[in-house]
This record gives sequence, C-alpha cells and structure tokens, in this order.
Amino acid sequence: MRKTAETEGALETRGIEQVPDHERTARTRELFPTWVGANISVLLLTMGASLVVAYHLDLWQALIVATAAPVVSYGLVGLIGIAGKRGGAPGMALSRAVFGQRGNLLPGSLIWVARWGWETINAVTGAYAVLTILKVLFGVRANGVLDMVMLLAFVAATFAISGLGINAVQKCNKYATFLFGAFSVLVLGYLVVDTDWSRVFDRPAGTTAAVIAGIGMIAAGGVSWIPSAPDFTRYLPRTASSKAIVGTSVGGAGIVVLPMVLMGAVMAVGTPDLASAPDPVSFLGEILPTWIAVPYLLIALIGMLLINAMSMYSAGFTAQTLGFKVPRHWAVSVNAVISLAFGGVLMLAATSFMGSFIAFLSLLAVAFSAWVGVFGADMLRRREYDGAAMADTTRTSAYWYRGGFSPAAVAAWAIGLGSGLMFTTSDWFTGPLARGNVIGEYGLGWVATVVISGLLYAVLPKPPVVKPAAAQEPADALPGQRSATPESLAV
Repeated sequence: MRKTAETEGALETRGIEQVPDHERTARTRELFPTWVGANISVLLLTMGASLVVAYHLDLWQALIVATAAPVVSYGLVGLIGIAGKRGGAPGMALSRAVFGQRGNLLPGSLIWVARWGWETINAVTGAYAVLTILKVLFGVRANGVLDMVMLLAFVAATFAISGLGINAVQKCNKYATFLFGAFSVLVLGYLVVDTDWSRVFDRPAGTTAAVIAGIGMIAAGGVSWIPSAPDFTRYLPRTASSKAIVGTSVGGAGIVVLPMVLMGAVMAVGTPDLASAPDPVSFLGEILPTWIAVPYLLIALIGMLLINAMSMYSAGFTAQTLGFKVPRHWAVSVNAVISLAFGGVLMLAATSFMGSFIAFLSLLAVAFSAWVGVFGADMLRRREYDGAAMADTTRTSAYWYRGGFSPAAVAAWAIGLGSGLMFTTSDWFTGPLARGNVIGEYGLGWVATVVISGLLYAVLPKPPVVKPAAAQEPADALPGQRSATPESLAV
C-alpha cells in the first residue's frame, strides 16, 4: 500500500469510518500476500491428513479437494471484497446498509463471537508450535504452567501486530510469504525423497460424498474470512479491477492451501495417527528431521501469528460496529483477552484438539454463510454506500429503515441460519435434517445457508433508503419533487 496521510505512521488510527478517496491508493496485487499470510497454518497439514484417515480419500481425490476448496471459498472472499472498494469501509460497517443500524447487531454479534473461536484455535496452535520447538531443541516437556506462558506470549504478540494496523499486517505478510514458500519447498523435497510412494498410490478411492464433504471442510477456513474481505480492500480506489480482486484472493490462498493439504495427505499415509494427534503441531517434530522441523515450525508460528493478527484486526472493526466506543486498537484487546481465556480452557481441558477443531469449523461456516448470502445478494443491486449514513447510528440515518432494522435482511439471515443448522453434522451438534439427504450427507449445510438466505433476501420487499430532509431536497427543487441519488436508485 502506498503511504498516505493516514497510513504513513506505524499505528493506523482509522476505524470504521469511510476512507476518503484521496487516501485510497492501494493496489490489488497487495492482496496476494495478504491471503497467503491468512493460510500459513500447520492446521492445513492436519486437515489434509484427515482427508486420508477420516474421509478415506486417495491422493488424486485429495488433489481435487485441495484445488477446489480455495477456489470456492476465496472466490467468495474476492467477490465480497469488491464491496470494500465500492464503499471504502470495513465489511461489518458496510453491513449496516444492508441490515439497518440495529439489525446489523444480530449478524455482527454472531460473527464477533465466532471469531473468538477462530482466534482461540489459532492461539492454541501457535502455543503448541512454541512448545514443540522447546521440546525438539532442549527436551523441555510441556506442563500446565508452561502451556499458559506460551499462550500468553502468543496472544500478546498477536495483539501487538493487529493493534498497529493494516500496514504492519501487510508488511509482515509480505516477508512471511517468501520465508514460508522457501521452506515449504524444502519440506516438499524431503517428502518426495522419504515417502513410500507405492503405499500412497495404492490407497483405494473414497466416495464422491466424502470428496464433496472434504471440500467443505477445507473451504470452511476460507469462508470465515468472507465478512472480513472488505477490511483489506477498503483502501483500493473505486476504479480497481474487480476481476483482479477475485484473482489475487484465490491465487494467494491457493498457492498455500494446495501444497499444504497434499503434504498432509502424504504424511498421513506413513503416520495415520497424524489426524488424531493430541495437538496439531508436535507430529512435525517426529516426522521431519530437526534441521527442517525447527525452522519450519518457526515460520509456521509466524504464519499463525499473522492469521490471528488479521482476524483480530477485523474483529476490532466488528466490535466498533457493535457499539464499543473505543479506538480500533483497543477494541482489538477485547478479542485478545477472550482468546487467552478460551485458549487456556482448550489446552488444559479439551481431550481432542482436532475433534473440537473440525466440529467448530462445521458450525463456523454456517454462522458466517447466513451473512454472506444476504450481503452478497444485496451487492448485486447496490453499487454505492453512503458513508454519512453508515456513521449515523440514530433515527436520522438513511440506513435506519424500520425501527433500525431491514426486515427483509434480518428475516432472510435468520431463516437461512436456522435452515443451514438443520442440515449440519458435527461432534457438538447434529441438525434434524442432517441424515437421509444429499445436503446433509455431502456436508453442504453452509452452502444451503448461503443459497437460502440469498434467495430469500432477493425476493423479499426491501425498505427504501430515505435521506434526511435537508440532504434529499436541494434548494432549487420544485415543491413536492424529491431528489434522486445513486444510493436511492440502487435500492
């Protein structure tokens, strides 16, 4: 991102307000390392292993999953990211134009709470990475106290990066991309030499249902980024290429997801316990030689720091849209404290990390997809967002609608969310319609959520955008004549 009056300092002070056009000087190619950084996680290795161990897929089917998942999920990330260049504001601020000032609190609260889980998972994974390095290098064995110390250190580092703002996040992503790419090639080379490929290729193929369900599992991580997409595109000029936004989003994610998932699948052939390991990191110290494992874990640790920093960065905006009257970097601290508390519970009390993680992913995708369906359908008919109306949370806002709610958006969101949960299966929750049909069997509850909420919103009558009298009646307007604005025409 080029430097502007707002972004040239180390600390970004801009919050959920609309970015002025003269500051919107970013370039679409800068999104590539952003979405690379969002996927530098050893959890992809473990999910790749799950495709072999739990879903019983062969290598070619794992390749299909690893290719399709980022195209599906980050294709949606890129499409929703287009709203950022149109409106110049974070995703949950733009969402006020869709749901209404009060109505936006409903999906906003759910998304904010869901982020607690995502940040907790990543914080715990990062802490496990440090513990594994200490064990490999110095023989230090984990215990409850050391677990909490490492978790605290990870969360504190995450807060420092995300608190500084988008410049710090993007600069860290850029360097991490090169480091992670180089060492991933090294690990891949080691696997090529060390793997018994006859065992890999002799595995029988799994079912079509398992392939589709696997795509959904891997894609769920990308789906969690969809509401955040405008947060990272709001500094793009209005003339930025929409095609480039989608392309760089898919390309940045795919270049990491594809090899990581395949490496996990290959590793699982020789080490089936990988998918059910008590933590998602320690197996690397056992599978890889020390000279590869330690630097790779250090880089993966940086990646997980960046993933959490990006998530907390967006969570700060979400907290502000929910009414927290604090600067963005202090809003971030709320999520940092929560992830620290929940992370402690997960590390000390949970019996199966991966079981909890997969169950969380299945519910996370549905929780985010209800918003995606409504917001995406609205994007098809809206080309501009009124910055003043988004910032005005009183009855005078053009986005106040009916009592602060857009009935069409809220109803479509609630019905889509409930319907998706009915088709969802997880270790924590199984919906009443999750058995005996293609949607439930193929793990498509989150897809059903997007489709149902989007179609409902498209057909339900929408309330008009009503400008305040002073804003909508120009001085030379004829009596009884109402001015037409791009915003009102879009609705």
